[in-house]
Amino acid sequence: QVQLVESGGGLVHPGGSLRLSCAASRSRFVFSTMGWHRQAPGKERELVAEINIDKSTNYADFVKGRFTVSTNKSRNAVYLQMNNLEPEDTAVYMCMAKVYRTDSTFWGKGTLVTVSS
Repeated sequence: QVQLVESGGGLVHPGGSLRLSCAASRSRFVFSTMGWHRQAPGKERELVAEINIDKSTNYADFVKGRFTVSTNKSRNAVYLQMNNLEPEDTAVYMCMAKVYRTDSTFWGKGTLVTVSS
């Protein structure tokens, strides 16, 4: 069973930056897609950014060039560099990893990002 553990969330002022990390433990799988989704209070979960095994990326429109998703060489960790954060970015950020050539997707429990002055 794969465990995805996020870290790096916290409180930041508008315009500030955070770097989220997510590590996959006890994984023997190859992941075709890794990425981040978020869920704000009272809203549905939405895609933030994903990176595929061919290194192509997919970003939500609201990212507007502010965020960058990346993985390590082993593709057992995924990162999200967030710059110029806005109060609307306040949410629980969850990482995900989709197993190559399957429909299996694993999720982390999430890390809270709060953007407030």
